[in-house]
Amino acid sequence: MPGNKYSSSNLPGTPRTRLERLLRERELKRFSRDFNEGEGARTSHDGGARQDFQASKQRLLVVANRLPVSAVKHGDSWQLEMSAGGLVSALLGVTEFDTRWIGWAGINVPDESGQKTLTEALAAKNCIPVFIEEEIAHQYYNGYCNNTLWPLFHYLGLPQEDHLATTRNFKSQFEAYTKANQCFADVVSKHYEEGDAVWCHDYHLMFLPKYLKERNSDMKVGWFLHTPFPSSEIHRMLPSRSELLKSVLSADLVGFHTYDYARHFVSACTRILGLEGTPEGVEDQGKLTRVAVFPVGIDPDRFIQALELPQVKDIVKELKQRFAGYKVLLGVDRLDMIKGIPQKILAFEKFLEENPDWRHKVVLLQIAVPTRTHVLKYKQLTSQVHEIVGRINGRFGSFSSVPIHHLDCTLDFHTLCAIYAITDVALVTSLRDGMNLVSYEFVACQAANKGVLILSEFAGAAQSLGAGAILVNPWNVAEVASSIGYALNMSADEREKRHHHNFLHVTTHTSQGWAETFVSELNETIVEAQLRSRQIPPPLPIEAAVDRYACSNNRLLILGFDATLTEPLDALWRKGNQIKELKHKIRSDLREPLRKLCDDPKTTVLVLSGSNRNALDNNFGDFNLWLAAENGIFLRATMGEWMMTMPENTSMDWVDSVKHVFEYFTQRTPRSHFELRETSLIWDYRYSDAEFGRLQARDLLMHLWTGPISNLSLDVVQGSQSIEVRSVGVTKGAAIDRILGEIVHNKGMKEPIDYVLCMGHFLAKDEDIYSYFELMLPSETPTSSSSQVPTPFGTPTAGSSAAPLKKQHSLSPGKKSSFIGDSMLDPMMGADRMSLLEGSSLINLQAENYFSCSVARKRSKSRYLLRSSDEVLELLRGMANHC
Repeated sequence: MPGNKYSSSNLPGTPRTRLERLLRERELKRFSRDFNEGEGARTSHDGGARQDFQASKQRLLVVANRLPVSAVKHGDSWQLEMSAGGLVSALLGVTEFDTRWIGWAGINVPDESGQKTLTEALAAKNCIPVFIEEEIAHQYYNGYCNNTLWPLFHYLGLPQEDHLATTRNFKSQFEAYTKANQCFADVVSKHYEEGDAVWCHDYHLMFLPKYLKERNSDMKVGWFLHTPFPSSEIHRMLPSRSELLKSVLSADLVGFHTYDYARHFVSACTRILGLEGTPEGVEDQGKLTRVAVFPVGIDPDRFIQALELPQVKDIVKELKQRFAGYKVLLGVDRLDMIKGIPQKILAFEKFLEENPDWRHKVVLLQIAVPTRTHVLKYKQLTSQVHEIVGRINGRFGSFSSVPIHHLDCTLDFHTLCAIYAITDVALVTSLRDGMNLVSYEFVACQAANKGVLILSEFAGAAQSLGAGAILVNPWNVAEVASSIGYALNMSADEREKRHHHNFLHVTTHTSQGWAETFVSELNETIVEAQLRSRQIPPPLPIEAAVDRYACSNNRLLILGFDATLTEPLDALWRKGNQIKELKHKIRSDLREPLRKLCDDPKTTVLVLSGSNRNALDNNFGDFNLWLAAENGIFLRATMGEWMMTMPENTSMDWVDSVKHVFEYFTQRTPRSHFELRETSLIWDYRYSDAEFGRLQARDLLMHLWTGPISNLSLDVVQGSQSIEVRSVGVTKGAAIDRILGEIVHNKGMKEPIDYVLCMGHFLAKDEDIYSYFELMLPSETPTSSSSQVPTPFGTPTAGSSAAPLKKQHSLSPGKKSSFIGDSMLDPMMGADRMSLLEGSSLINLQAENYFSCSVARKRSKSRYLLRSSDEVLELLRGMANHC
């Protein structure tokens, strides 16, 4: 804890950065693992040490659509069999965590007694079932998951509304999908314990992070996708695109197999949701969801050790006799459209056509695991494959030789390891695949044979095994055929080198390391989020702010305009009305409370904005308040004329050259625009394509810094989606002292200002206005105060007396230029100029009466945070009730 002299943060050698903390954690885990293994060997007669080690493990809740076991009912009991699948294979070797697996049982168990007995049976396997009604499960799994999300994520497009197999429509599928995710969330919440890490898997559970965070915001939630994530142009086809992205972003950590998938996800969030993509992930109003790459692996020792088993050696011996004199090509795939089985077989046919010498010397063993056999498209694919196989065998086969051995079945683990071991060339020709662990399993079993791997560049494994594999485009049949010939004729030396690269990767990037890395990153992400949240201002205590307002005698309210008194901004193509968005208007429901505040003789209201004078006149001309336009350069009471507070000797000669640059980039950036104000220029690209707009903004900045403003005293202020050029020193904080002086002089104030509320959606450059008032607070704090409001960031609370301001922030009251563009304004002279020094001296402010609030900007120097203009409305209404 802060202030504790024994805190770990004060110890020497304490890791300070993310990398240092992760490396330290990895070393500690390695030491703990080695130590406990040694202790376990010495204390095998006593299970106490093992139990302590088990108790020290972090609990990991793995949440996936299906459990790693399949349940078959026999009478009143259940028989459990290990399921096949990439996720199951990957997590079989994970022993670092105390793992509980939560998932759908895959069968309908409507009666409570059956659910109870199945739950008890699964508990022995550390599995927890999720029970879903049969109709909901059908629409959820066969409908939205397999008919909508799965094809889209594999670039197969969406089905037509009238071709949704046995499901009804997108709406019913989507509703079932959300209900099923709610069922998963209910079970996870029931079994969750504080400190658990919840790891959600795959596209079946994209709503689960949101539902879990709604139940417990402190829950550690990670989400991992085992399929490709499509480009934003594909993902935007989904009717529910925004809801799914927002739900996934509720997770603390989002993981993908490859950098391409992660890049596509971030791009979809920026283009579809209008959020900001960063090197760490996706940021939404200060909340960062980390997006990272975690290539999955296998447990290679499981395959290596299996090859030493007697039954596997017997199968290997039998297979070598069976295929003696032949080179064996192997394909192991689910019988699925994305696996490229027809393309693979056609490539083999072309190879036999072009290489007659290899006929009767090479055989293709294709194992096609049946899947979704009740779906028409899969039945058609099966028929197509059988037809191609039959034609090729009839064309190139003989009584003693068949070139293609095609099996529609699932092989047991030992047989599969034996087939891997005797294979000379493995063919993985996926048209689109998340990872494909068959390639990893093949490499793990090839220590003796040094077989060659031909791998599709569209499989995620190509990013990991590309150094040792032959990468091919599976759509290019001629290229694959040529690669088969190259692999069969490859020299032993090259086979050895390629296998070495692949084997080194497979044995070092294991499933155990994959899981450890993900959970470590998840834990670290939580730590960083906690550190980041300490830098975010706390929510404004609205009741306390209203109470202090009611107890004050002379109040000053400084209000921003854009995103503070206006409706929240939204992206153009979602809002659908750019012209309306460009013309900011005060919220209609804010007019009445604001008018009451303006008419209160004890309250002075100042609207301080970067907008031009016309915009403020149009919105506030009928209110009794003060307007400060263009960051305080222009000032007027609504009953008076505009005056200028601009610093002296300010030249505007740079405007034309900057204007030419802005015009050029407006022409080449669709849906961008620039605004020429009297003291600044702003280029706005909020409505343009997010990624293209950022690239253009970067290029524009380079043009400005190396061109028209390279030798001028100008500030370039970068907003979230805008670039503003203004004179040096033109900020809200620099102008506020002169503004206060004019207000004090004009109103003839005698009583000190004892309450200040300053709130707005200000740029970081203009947040110096918050610091201006902080310096006016007393430097010493009394021991007690009857009605204090806690202040963050160590700001001292004030007592009954206020120290005078020791430092003035007034600009030099010298002569100012009276020309701004084409406008001529009367400069403030004589007594008016002297009044500029009176503003700060008439402030007698106590800490509990000062409220600086950032609106919808979490990264701020302000004391407090208001999340939206809705909370601004609530605050002003509360104050208006006391007028």
